[in-house]
Amino acid sequence: MDQKNIIDKTVEYVKATLAQAEGGHDWWHIYRVWKTAKHIANNENADMFIVELGALLHDIADSKFNDGDESIGPEKAKKFLSELQVKQDVISHVENIIINISFKGGKEKQNFKSIELDIVQDADRLDAMGAIGIARAFNYGGFKNRKIYNPDIKPNLAKSKEEYKKNDDPTINHFYEKLFLLKNLMNTKKGKLLAINRHRFMEQYIEQFYREWEGEL
Repeated sequence: MDQKNIIDKTVEYVKATLAQAEGGHDWWHIYRVWKTAKHIANNENADMFIVELGALLHDIADSKFNDGDESIGPEKAKKFLSELQVKQDVISHVENIIINISFKGGKEKQNFKSIELDIVQDADRLDAMGAIGIARAFNYGGFKNRKIYNPDIKPNLAKSKEEYKKNDDPTINHFYEKLFLLKNLMNTKKGKLLAINRHRFMEQYIEQFYREWEGEL
């Protein structure tokens, strides 16, 4: 099976698998990350086939929706790609992208590094920023029945990985604990450039949010 057919089969598989997923982690999240990753990869010396597979499969079983189990995603991707008889070195690379892509509080040390991981990670982080990122944050907050904002609950940037994963703080706190940190965590030149406007938009949104919260006209 050639690479185009493998990508087409992967798209079908991801669409079917995530058909009932939460709105911020559904097929359309994958679609945006896939498109953005390809856009970034055009400026890098990267294996586009691995970039596409990594982007398409990076959230095939997000640990947030699987009781925190981080092994399910890589295992599902490996099984699927093995059935398509994808080369083992490609499968291993895609597994490592899935294992190492997540923010996890921003303190997790990566045990694997590649330009393909950098690209997919940048694309995934960009989708957590800007207008889409704001929409996803509040959609997930509603999904988890979190408060929008509570001035008495302050953001905590010192959370451990486990505390970050299990927290149920108001969604506004998420801007400080993750979204505002992403601009300085981008890997590629293109990713850093794209992050600037999205970061600025989020800052403007938060400023407006606080004005409206206090009833300012």
